[in-house]
Amino acid sequence: MSDRIVRAIGLTGGIGTGKTAISNYLTDTYKFPILDADIYAREAVNPGSPILNSIVERYGVLILLPDGNLNRSELGNIIFCNASERQWLEQQIHPYVRRRFVEATQICIAALSQVSQNTLTFVLVVPLLFEAQMTDLCTEIWVVYCSPEVQLERLMQRDGLSCDRASARINAQMPIAQKCQKADVVLDNSSTLDSLFLQVDALLLTVDG
Repeated sequence: MSDRIVRAIGLTGGIGTGKTAISNYLTDTYKFPILDADIYAREAVNPGSPILNSIVERYGVLILLPDGNLNRSELGNIIFCNASERQWLEQQIHPYVRRRFVEATQICIAALSQVSQNTLTFVLVVPLLFEAQMTDLCTEIWVVYCSPEVQLERLMQRDGLSCDRASARINAQMPIAQKCQKADVVLDNSSTLDSLFLQVDALLLTVDG
């Protein structure tokens, strides 16, 4: 294990820029383990969890669905229009997500060390990688980019949002141009998925399998 390289790819970008397409490609084609912040964030607000209880205390029981789960749509209407409420929510969830990443990373490294690769590669998909200050969990950062116009159109189509609501979600994140400046790698998803995946393939040609 001592002579092996751990490659923890932090995959991020703006909402609707194509992170899921790349993470699916990395696991389907390269069999890389994927650690997903969205999954951990959902765990954080499971019924009965302390974080969900705090959310209910703050916003009332109407923030819940009839089955006791969080009404994510209603919560989104609150936090994407109010920066202070969004910050409060992130302060509840981000520490939980970080802990889960640390735990999962250790499990990943232990499992990968049982196989023959010299490079142990896994992917952390973190939409708010910079905003949540989780860059220290990665050895390199990949940002998925597309133009703001394409991003807005894709988000409206994907989630059935109005232009105003889609814009509010985009504006709640760090500008994509700023994320690109902080990246080790920028993947341009302004064209086709085939073009996007070719960029990924080129990056991984040197990975020791």
